[in-house]
Amino acid sequence: MYPVLHRRKTAEWKSTMKQQRHKRRESFSVLLISNVDRSNRQFSVSLTFIRLIFFLILLILAVIGILTFLFLAGNQKQNMLRAQLTTQEAMVEQLNAEKDVLDNEIQALRAENNDLRQVSKIITTKREEAAAEEAPASNPLPTLFPSSGSGILIETYSEDRPYLSINTHTEGKIVATGDGTVVTVGSDDTYPLILEIEHENGYKTRYMCNQDVQVQTEEGSQVKAGDLLCTITSDDTQLDYQIFLNEEAIDPLRIIDAKG
Repeated sequence: MYPVLHRRKTAEWKSTMKQQRHKRRESFSVLLISNVDRSNRQFSVSLTFIRLIFFLILLILAVIGILTFLFLAGNQKQNMLRAQLTTQEAMVEQLNAEKDVLDNEIQALRAENNDLRQVSKIITTKREEAAAEEAPASNPLPTLFPSSGSGILIETYSEDRPYLSINTHTEGKIVATGDGTVVTVGSDDTYPLILEIEHENGYKTRYMCNQDVQVQTEEGSQVKAGDLLCTITSDDTQLDYQIFLNEEAIDPLRIIDAKG
């Protein structure tokens, strides 16, 4: 009986030791030895701690990878934005160059326009001086130019447009082209001013302004050639001038060129 009992206890003891070994946590020892006094220190590191360190290393590597990807993507986007900015700056420079060219052209046109105005003033002045020298004391025929000052002839007489169109400015005036009587001072939907003068020998003149002017005469007034009819109050006022002979429109330049 004794040997059997001993073997049974021995088996139970081995089983208990085996279970205890299974219950023990697996760990690793780290030995640190000083190279000065050869002293040493030993540390025990558990498997769980090593796994945690390994997990942290993987996490750090993952974070570094993500940050690297974001940096490269941001750098690529920044390069694209820089390229777009460079293209837009080139477009702005091109537009500025075109603007400079247009400004120069505008300045040249303005200078040319001023030169034309000066030439027109000289021509008008000479025409008025010639008309003043050649016109007799009494001038019943409408032989003068209807605008004094810088009036520019912009349209000549035609069958479709039976009148002269003259562009006037504030320094200019509308004058009677011959002796006569003011018979009409009115307006319509097109012209704020329509003024008519009857002359001798079947002539009648009509002055039509496309903008408001300051009228210096009235119906029934007797006027002489060169008398002031209207004062121009705004630049680019267009005067349409007609001459009628026996109620039929004729080219005013036939009279002005021949007599004025």
